[in-house]
Amino acid sequence: MSEARTGILALEDGTVFRGIPFGAAKTTVGEAVFNTSMTGYQEILTDPSYFGQIVAMTAPMIGNYGINSEDVEAAKPMVQGFVVRELSPIASNWRSSTTLAAYLEENGIPGLERIDTRALTKKLRAHGAMKACLSAENLSDEEAVKRANDWVGIVGADYVKEVTCEAPFVYSPSDSENWPYNPAGSILRSPIERERIFRIAALDFGAKQSIFRELAHHGFEVHVFPAAASLSEIKAIEPEGIFLSNGPGDPEAVTYAHETVRELIEEYPTFGICLGHQIITHAIGAKTYKLKFGHRGGNQPIKNFESDTVAITAHNHGFAASEEGLEEAGAEITEINLNDRTIAGIKLKGKPVFSVQYHPEAGPGPSDANPNFSKFYDLVAANAATPA
Repeated sequence: MSEARTGILALEDGTVFRGIPFGAAKTTVGEAVFNTSMTGYQEILTDPSYFGQIVAMTAPMIGNYGINSEDVEAAKPMVQGFVVRELSPIASNWRSSTTLAAYLEENGIPGLERIDTRALTKKLRAHGAMKACLSAENLSDEEAVKRANDWVGIVGADYVKEVTCEAPFVYSPSDSENWPYNPAGSILRSPIERERIFRIAALDFGAKQSIFRELAHHGFEVHVFPAAASLSEIKAIEPEGIFLSNGPGDPEAVTYAHETVRELIEEYPTFGICLGHQIITHAIGAKTYKLKFGHRGGNQPIKNFESDTVAITAHNHGFAASEEGLEEAGAEITEINLNDRTIAGIKLKGKPVFSVQYHPEAGPGPSDANPNFSKFYDLVAANAATPA
C-alpha cells in the first residue's frame, strides 16, 4: 500500500501540491525556488545562499548517491525545505555515510517528494519565485496557504547575519579545528606553485567552503572575517587584497557591508562573487533589483566582452545589478548572461576591483570560470609590485 500524501507545498497564490514527506516532521516557510542542476544536491543543500528558501530540484530523481562528509559547503543544511520529484530508495556511493532523508531529518529540514516538480517549475517561471509553506504535518490546504502569505518574504531581509561566521579565523582545509565547516578527511588540493603567497581578508557573507579552498589553492592565505567586521579589524592583518563572498537575502539590506566595502575598494584589490558582486554595486552608489525567478543551476552561458568568450557557469542568486547608474558610478560592464542579458560581471575604472554574478568555484557545476581566481591573484600581485 502506498504512503499517504500527507505532505504539502502551498504557494502564496493558492496553488497546492500534495506529496509524501521525508526528512524532519515539521512545517516551514520560505521562498519557493528551483535549481536545474542534475547533480550536486548536497552542495546545494549546504550553500548558505539558500538560507530562507525552499528549493525544488528539476532533475527527476534525487538522493541516489547519499550524503558524504566531504562535499559540504557549510556545517549543516541551509535551505528551509527541499522538494523533489522522486527520492531515490537506494543511496549507493563509496563515500556515502547516510541517506538524504536521514540527513535532513537529523538537521531539522522537512522534505517533500512525489509532486509534479515540472508543474511547479513552470508556475515559478511564469509567475516568479513565491512565498511558500512546506509541511510534513498534514496541514489543511487553507492553513498552509495562509502561512505562506503570512511570511514576511525575502525582499528587505538581512540573512547575512544569520549565516556569517561568529569570529575571525584563518582558513586551513587540513585543520578541522581551525576550519569549523569542514570535517577532517576532506578532499584537499595542492596549492599552485607561486613566487609568493598573498594575505587576503575574506568577508564572509555566507561563503561556500569550496570558495575558500579555491582561494587557498590559487596562492592566498585566507583570513576570514564576519560580515560586520570593522575596517580597523580588517586592516589590522595588513591584507594585500579583499575577497567578498556569496550569501543570502536582499543585498540592499546589508548597509553595514556597503559602507565597509566602499572604504576597502579605495585601498585594496578586491574580488566579489555573487552577493559580493551586488555589495560592490551598492558600495559605489548603484542599485540592484529582484529577478523574477532568479538563476539557480549549472548551465548559465556568460559572455565576456574583454576576452570575447562564452563560459558555462554555476549560479545561485535571486537579485542582479541594475545597469542604470553603473557607468556614472565608475563601473564598466564586463560580462552578461546570454539567457536574459542581465549583468554578470563588472570592473571599476582605474581600480583593481572586479566582481562576477556567478560561482567560478562551481561546486556543483562547470569549471569554465575558474580562471577568475588567477585573475584576482594577478591583480593582487601587480598592486603589491607597484611602488606606494
